[in-house]
Amino acid sequence: MLVLHSTMVRRHYSLPSLNALAAFEASARHLSLTRAAGELNVTPGAVSKQVKLLEDEIGRPLFLRLHRAMQLTAEGEMVYRSLREAFERISTSLLSVRGAHAVRIVSIGMTNAIAQLWLMPRIGKFWDAHADIIIDHMISDRVQDFSRPDVDLRIRYGDGNWPEESSVKLFDDTIVAVASPKFIKRHRISKPGDLAGLPLLAIEGIDWPWTTWADFLRDVGVPHRKLGVHRFNSYVIALQAAQSGQGVALGWCSLVKPLLAQRKLAQVTDAMLPAPHSFYVTWSLRRPLSPEAVILRDWLMTQTA
Repeated sequence: MLVLHSTMVRRHYSLPSLNALAAFEASARHLSLTRAAGELNVTPGAVSKQVKLLEDEIGRPLFLRLHRAMQLTAEGEMVYRSLREAFERISTSLLSVRGAHAVRIVSIGMTNAIAQLWLMPRIGKFWDAHADIIIDHMISDRVQDFSRPDVDLRIRYGDGNWPEESSVKLFDDTIVAVASPKFIKRHRISKPGDLAGLPLLAIEGIDWPWTTWADFLRDVGVPHRKLGVHRFNSYVIALQAAQSGQGVALGWCSLVKPLLAQRKLAQVTDAMLPAPHSFYVTWSLRRPLSPEAVILRDWLMTQTA
């Protein structure tokens, strides 16, 4: 538990309070005092006080306090970058020392959808081949959670360019409209243009660059005005809604393939859109991969056929 003090204590390396530095680093990483407080197990007020003490010590504002938002100043960005790199180096050293006498562990971050629909049906083969390697699955739909220094690998959807990360493409994808077979029977759907009048299940409010229904319909040549959209911030839940007959969802074929094979979902029309982004395995440029992480990364690259 983080112990907070009311005054700055000068340290041997001419540093401000380490508590204040930790509070600022967490606040800058989340851009939220509330999330930083949750991580540090203190109150938002305590975090705010430590950040203010650090700003007073430095003599420069580190954040711009906006309405319901925070933004780093140029000085804040400089301090955050230095702290992040320093904390990551410390974490790497400690993990290395700890790992010298520990079991072989590799951690991997991904969304719920990738974990449930793509990795889990395959991961048993890895366990069979590498019974001595333990995998920690870090599953979250918030991209910020993947920046933790204890996450070795990440499976990400995007354009392949992430700051300070190496990436290798796993596969491209195709997007189609999917619904339950019962839903398709209840509605007369003969062409892509019929989709605009149906209840559409949309993924919004998450950090991944998902294609929207407006994007899909525009790119397959369907004119539309107002759409009947039901919004979700979880792709897995949206697909569950589609399976229960609540509407039509966009299906990334690599993820919905098992559901199509099990007839839990079916393709609604023949309209298909090449996904504008691809799936990648990525890792930090700032620290080398462990032998276990290299083994898992290389195995992932064999699973894309």
